[in-house]
Amino acid sequence: MKVRELRAVLDANPGVKMHWMLPDQSFVPAHYHITEVGRVHKDFIDCGGTMRSLTSCVLQVWVSNDFEHRLETTKLAKIVEVARPLLQSDDLPVEVEYENAVVSQYPLGGAEVTPSGILFYLGTKHTACLAPEKCGVGGDSCCPAPEPTVSESAGGASRPA
Repeated sequence: MKVRELRAVLDANPGVKMHWMLPDQSFVPAHYHITEVGRVHKDFIDCGGTMRSLTSCVLQVWVSNDFEHRLETTKLAKIVEVARPLLQSDDLPVEVEYENAVVSQYPLGGAEVTPSGILFYLGTKHTACLAPEKCGVGGDSCCPAPEPTVSESAGGASRPA
């Protein structure tokens, strides 16, 4: 889901409760807070040597012990609107950062209007080889390790240098 789609869902459903379903079908506790809206940019080189960039909007979800707290669509829409100059684009994919034993990021997969509020579906992220044609994917690893250099020891046995 892109920022533009998130904004449309929030704006079309003012004052509605929101629920966040994790990939394992469990839910973020209802008393969560959105503590950050950020623009995250990552520059990297893949295993084939190609320079790449990724930019996304990340919503940080945090759960405290204030069990009566409930965030509704109108408030989140205002938070996203304040972040608009920072985000620079409504075309960014939205990810949700949430800590449940470990901090994880989930792509926002979609939203559904239900009788109890907006249900947001969180997806999963996976690693992948981005240059299979260059590094020969097919074995146990993406990129073949260089051959070890063999040198002679005093006893005549060889070992990697």
